[in-house]
Amino acid sequence: MAEGSGFNKGINDEEKITASTQHSQETETEKTPENSGNFEDSDRSKKKKEVANTLPYYKLFSFADFTDYVLMIVGTINAIGNGICLPLTAVLLGELIDSFGETVNTKQVVHQISKVSLKYVYLAMGSGVAAFFQVVCWVVTGERQASRIRSLYLRTILRQEIGFFDKETSTGEIIGRMSGDTFLIQDAMGEKVGRIVQLAATFLGGFVIAVIKGWLLTFVLLSSIPTLVISGGIMSMFITKLTSRGQSAYTQAGTVVEQTIGSIRTVVSFTGERQAIDRYDKSLLKAYRSGVQSGLASGLGAGVFKFFLFSTYSMAVWYGAKMIIHKGYTGGQVMNVIAAVLTGSFSLAQASPCLSAFASGQVAAFKMFETFSRKLEIDPYDTNGRKLDDIHGNIELRDIYFSYPARVDECIFSGFSLSIPSGTTAALVGQSGSGKSTVISLIQRFYDPQAGEVLIDGINMKEFQLRWIRGKIGLVSQEPVLFNTRIRDNIAYGKDGATIEEIKAAVEFANATKFIDKLPQGLDTMVGEHGTHLSGGQKQRIAIARAILKDPRILLLDEATSALDAESERIVQEALDTVMINRTTIIVAHRLGTVKNADMIAVIHQGKIVEKGSHSELIQDPDGAYCQLIRLQELNKESEQKTANDQDTLEITADSVRHSSEKMSSLRSISRGSSGNGNSSRHSSSVPFGVHTAINIQETEIAGSRIIPASATSLQVVPEVPLLRLLYLNKPEYPVLFLGSIAAVTNGLIFPIFGVLFSSIIKTFYEPAHQLQKDSKFWASMFLVLGVVALLAMPLQIYFFSVAGYRLIKRIRLMCFEKVVHMEISWFDEADHSSGAIGARLSADATLLRGLVGDTLSLVVQNAATAISGLAIAFQANWILALIVLAMVPIMGLNGYIQLKSISGFSADAKKLYEDASQVASDAVGSIRTVASFCAEEKVMQLYQLKCEGPMKASIRQGLISGTGFASSLFLLFLVYATSFYVGARFVEAGKTGFPEVFRVFFGLSMMAVAIAQSGAVAPDFSKAKSATASVFAILDQKSKIDSSDDSGTALENVKGEIEFRHVCFKYPSRPDIQIFRDLCLTIRSGKTVALVGESGSGKSTVVSLLQRFYDPDSGQIVLDGVEIQRLNLKWLREQMGLVSQEPVLFNETIRANISYGKAGNATEAEITEAAELANAHHFISGLQQGYDTVVGERGIQLSGGQKQRVAIARAIVKSPRILLLDEATSALDAESEKVVQDALDRVMVDRTTVVVAHRLSTIHDADLIAVIKNGVIAEKGKHDTLIQLKDGIYASLVSLHTSHASS
Repeated sequence: MAEGSGFNKGINDEEKITASTQHSQETETEKTPENSGNFEDSDRSKKKKEVANTLPYYKLFSFADFTDYVLMIVGTINAIGNGICLPLTAVLLGELIDSFGETVNTKQVVHQISKVSLKYVYLAMGSGVAAFFQVVCWVVTGERQASRIRSLYLRTILRQEIGFFDKETSTGEIIGRMSGDTFLIQDAMGEKVGRIVQLAATFLGGFVIAVIKGWLLTFVLLSSIPTLVISGGIMSMFITKLTSRGQSAYTQAGTVVEQTIGSIRTVVSFTGERQAIDRYDKSLLKAYRSGVQSGLASGLGAGVFKFFLFSTYSMAVWYGAKMIIHKGYTGGQVMNVIAAVLTGSFSLAQASPCLSAFASGQVAAFKMFETFSRKLEIDPYDTNGRKLDDIHGNIELRDIYFSYPARVDECIFSGFSLSIPSGTTAALVGQSGSGKSTVISLIQRFYDPQAGEVLIDGINMKEFQLRWIRGKIGLVSQEPVLFNTRIRDNIAYGKDGATIEEIKAAVEFANATKFIDKLPQGLDTMVGEHGTHLSGGQKQRIAIARAILKDPRILLLDEATSALDAESERIVQEALDTVMINRTTIIVAHRLGTVKNADMIAVIHQGKIVEKGSHSELIQDPDGAYCQLIRLQELNKESEQKTANDQDTLEITADSVRHSSEKMSSLRSISRGSSGNGNSSRHSSSVPFGVHTAINIQETEIAGSRIIPASATSLQVVPEVPLLRLLYLNKPEYPVLFLGSIAAVTNGLIFPIFGVLFSSIIKTFYEPAHQLQKDSKFWASMFLVLGVVALLAMPLQIYFFSVAGYRLIKRIRLMCFEKVVHMEISWFDEADHSSGAIGARLSADATLLRGLVGDTLSLVVQNAATAISGLAIAFQANWILALIVLAMVPIMGLNGYIQLKSISGFSADAKKLYEDASQVASDAVGSIRTVASFCAEEKVMQLYQLKCEGPMKASIRQGLISGTGFASSLFLLFLVYATSFYVGARFVEAGKTGFPEVFRVFFGLSMMAVAIAQSGAVAPDFSKAKSATASVFAILDQKSKIDSSDDSGTALENVKGEIEFRHVCFKYPSRPDIQIFRDLCLTIRSGKTVALVGESGSGKSTVVSLLQRFYDPDSGQIVLDGVEIQRLNLKWLREQMGLVSQEPVLFNETIRANISYGKAGNATEAEITEAAELANAHHFISGLQQGYDTVVGERGIQLSGGQKQRVAIARAIVKSPRILLLDEATSALDAESEKVVQDALDRVMVDRTTVVVAHRLSTIHDADLIAVIKNGVIAEKGKHDTLIQLKDGIYASLVSLHTSHASS
C-alpha cells in the first residue's frame, strides 16, 4: 500500500506549500531594507498600476552558459527518472493488493510479497540516484545564473546615464531588486524547475500506467482533474495580486527605515522619533492586511482543492466497484488505476507552489530585464567613438538648451554659450541655482543638452568614446564621495593599476600625509560608509589625491578646498595651482582667493552669462554683476574690516545645484557627531562648506578620531534565545492560535481517518458483488464527508495562523524599530548598524519569525495530530506488527536530523555575505556620479563579484547537501515500504493478522512518518527562525545609554539658557584611544552668542553633539540653568534646541512636510510660510512649479545646496527654540541670500542662547564670546577685539592666516 503514502505525502506537501509559498513570495521582495522613494509617489503608482507585468518564462534562462545547459539537461533527465518512480509504486501497490487479496494459500503470500518487496529495493536505488542529481544540478545552475543576473543588473545600472537615477529609480529600489528580486528569480529557475519536471513526469507516468491498467476507469477519474487545476489556478491568481500589494507596503516600510536611520541625527535633534514610528506603523498595517487576505485566499484555495480531491476518491470507490462487478476488474487493478491517476493529479496540485514561484520570478524579472534592454542615451561601455592621441583641452559650450530630466519644465539654459581656451583657468560665479554646476555636469557628459553642442578641441562630446574622454577629465567636488573601503583603494579609483608610490605621491600632493600617518592603519584604514569615519576636510583631501592620481587634461574644481582649515587650504591650494599648470581648469567658485587669478571669470545669472572677463577687467564696471556680488559680500564683512585686513573673500555662492557633479556625498560624518547630520546613507547630499576654514566648522575631532578598525565591523556572536520568549510576544494572539490549532488538529485527523477508510475499502473490493455494491456506496459517502470537513477546516487553519503570524511580524518590527530609533548615537557609529543593515534585519528576521508562527507552527500542530492518531490506529490494528515497523522510523528520523544539521550552518553565512555584496552595490549606486566621473564601473564590478563568490559557494554546498538528504530520504522510504510489507506477509502467513490490518498498520504508520518528515522539512525554517529570534531579541534586549523614550527626568518651567561645561573629558566610544576633550570648561550666558573656532578636527562640533546629548561626557558635567543635563528629560531638552547644520538633511517628501518637521509635523500653513519667508526661502519655493508641494528627492537632491540650506533654516525657525545651535548655517548661500538669512538669523537669535560653530569672521565678529578650542581645551576666549590684540594668540594667527590667504 505504498502509494497511499505517496499521495498523502503529496497532499500534505500541498498544504504546507500553499500555506507558505504566498508568504515567501510576499516577503522575499521586502528583504531590501533600503527601498527608498517618496511615500506619496509609491502610493500613487501603486494605485495606477495594480497589474504587474511579467516576462516570458524562457527568457529567465537568457544568461545560461554551456555548463548551465549541461547541468539543466542532466538535472531534467534525472528529474524525469525520479518522477516516474512514484507512478511505478502504483503498479507495485496493485501487485501487493492482489498478492494479499487473491492468494488463498497464506504460505504463498510470503513468496509473492518477497518478489514485490525486492522491486521496492530496486526502485529505492533508482530514485535515490535520480533525486540526488535532480536537486544538485538545478540548485547549482540556479545559483550560477542568478549570480550572473545580479552582476549583469549592477553592470547595466552602472552604465545608465545620470538622468535615469534622477527620474526613474532610487538606490533603495535598485538594492531591493538585487537583494530581493534576484532571489525570487533564482527560486523560479533553480530547484523548482527540477521539481516541476519531476511532477510532470509523475503526471504523465501515472496517466500512462492508469490507461494501460484500466482505461475506462481512468477516463472517468480524469474528469476531476480540470476542477483541481482550476481551483489551484484561481488561488494562485489571488495570491499573486495580494502578494504584489503586500510587497509595495513593505517597500514603504523599508523606505521609512532607510530615511530614519539614514538621518538619525536630524530625526533625534528634532525629536522626530514618534513621527517615524507612526509612519512605520502605518506602512506595516497595510502589509498586515494584505498578508491576512493572502492567507485567507490560500486557505480557501487549499480547502476547495481538498474537497475536490476527496470527491474524486468518492467517485473512484463507487465507480471502481461497478468496474469489478461488470467489467471483471480485480481489486488490485482498481487500486492501481486510482493510485496512478491520483498520483498524477497530486503532482499537478503540487505544481501550484512551483507555478507561483515561476510567476513571482517572472514579475520580479520584468523590471530587471526591462533595464537590460533599456536604450541608453549615454553609454560609458560603448567602445565606438573617437580616441585621439591626446587632447589640448579647448572647451566650448555652443548655444546650449538644457533642462534636467527630472524637471523638464524648468529650463536651466536657453541659448547658453561659453568658450574656454586650452590651458586656461575659467571661474564660474553666480547665485545659488544659477546653473554653474550644470556646466560641469555637461562637460563630463552626465547629461546631453536638448539642443546645442558641448565641444572639446572642436569635436562634439558625443563623438568621443565616453570612457576615454572622461578619463581625460578630473573632478574635485564640493561634496567628496568616498567608498566604504580602505583609503588606498579610494585613491586608487583615480587610476587603474596605480602603484603604492603613485598613491603616496598623490597623498603628499594633497596634504593628506600628516593625518593618514596618524591613523592606526594608515592607508589601510577603512573610511566607513560614505567616508563617515573621516572629517569633511580629511575626506576632501582624499578626493583631491584621487583626482591628482588621474593626471587629467581638464580639471573641474567645484569649490575643492571649501572643507579645509586655513593652513591645509593654503597648502592644498598651492598643490592645486601646480596641478592646474598647462591644464584647462574650470572652477565653480565661492571666494575671491580662487577667482582673482583666473584667466576668465564668467558671471552666470538665471542660466545666462551676464558678464565675463578677468578680475581686473570686471572690477572696472562698478555697476556690473561681478562688482555687485563683491559689494554684497563686503556688506557682510564691514565690521571685520575694522579690525582685520580686508580679507577679500568673495564667497559667491556655493552652488550645489540640483544635480551637482557629486550629489551623493556623505551626510555629516558620524565622526563629527554633529547634531542633526544624518549618517552615512546613500544619495546623501552635503551642502558646500563655502568658507574660509581657518575658523572651520563641523570638522571631526582630531585626525581620524572616529575611525573604526576593520576588525570591529565583524558581526558579534548573538547568544541563543529560547523560543518561549517569542511565544510570549505572541500572547495577545493566544485565542486566535487556539482556534487555529483546533482547525489544524481537525485537518491533522483527516488523513489517518482516510487511511482507515482506504484499508477497509481494499477488503471491500474482494467481497461478493451484492455486498460490494452496498459497502462501496457507504465508503464513497464517507469520503465526501471528509471532503466537506477539509473544506471548512483548511481555510480556518491557514487564516487564524496567518492572523497570528502577521500580527507578530508587525509587533516585532515595530518594537525593534522603536528600540532602534531610541538608541544612543554612538550605537549607529558601529558598522553593523548602518541603515542598510538595520533595514535588512528588520525585514528578514521578522519575515522568518512570521514563517515560524504562521506556517511552521500551523504545520507542526497539524502533523502532531496526524502522527498521534496514525500511531493509535496502527497499534489498534496490530500492536506487534506496529512495533516492528515503528522500529524503522528512527532511521528516517536520523536521516532528517543529519540533513538539518548540515544545512543550518550555511544560511546565516550566506545572508551576511550577500549583505556585504549589497553594500558594495549600494555604495556604488549611491555615488553614481563619482563612479561615472572616474570610469570606475569595472572596479565596482570586480569588487562586487569578489563579495558574491562566498555566498555562491555556500549555496552550492547547500545544494549538494540538500540533494544528498533528498536522495537518502527517498531511498530509505522505499526500503521501509519493502520491509513493512515483507514483515506483514510473514504475520499473515503465521495467522497473527489479516491483510486489511496489515494495510491499516502500514497506513497509520506511514501517515505518522509523513507527518514527522514534513515537520522535519520545516526544520531549516525552524533553525533560521531560531537565529532570527536571537537577532530580534539582541535588538530588543539592548539598553540605550541615552534613551529618548525615557520619560523620567525633570523639565524646567522657564528655560533661561545658561549653559556650562565643567571639566568635561570626552572620547568617542568607537575610538576610545583618542582624547577629544581634556578638562574643557566653558560658560555660555543666557541670551548670549558664543562662537567656537579652531582648526579642523579640534572638537567644535563635538560641543554641539554633547549639548544635544548625542553622547555623554566620560567625566565632568554639562549644566543647563544650574541643572545637569543628564537629569533633565531628554525629549524636552532636545525640544529646547534648534539646530541648523552645515550639511542639511532633508527627507524625500514635500518642502512643506520638511519645514513642518521642525514642529513634529504639526505646523500650520501660516507658520510654514512665515518660517520660509524668514529664511529667505519663500521666493524660490513659490517659483517652483509645485511650490510647497515640490518633492525634494532623496536627500534633497532636487534642490541646490543653497535651497536645501534655506529649507533647513526654515525648519529650525518653525521650532522656535530657546537655544540655537548654528553649525555654519549660511555657508551654502550666495551672497545676497546669505545677507538676508543672516539678518533673519540675527533676529531669531535675539534673547536666545546661541552657539555658533564658525568659519567666517562675519558670522562671529559680533559674538558676545569667542572660544578657541585647541588640544581638547579652551585655549583662548574673549571678544573679537580683545583676542585680535593678543600677540602670538591662536585666534590672531588664525585671522592672519585667513587674511593673507584671502588677499593672495
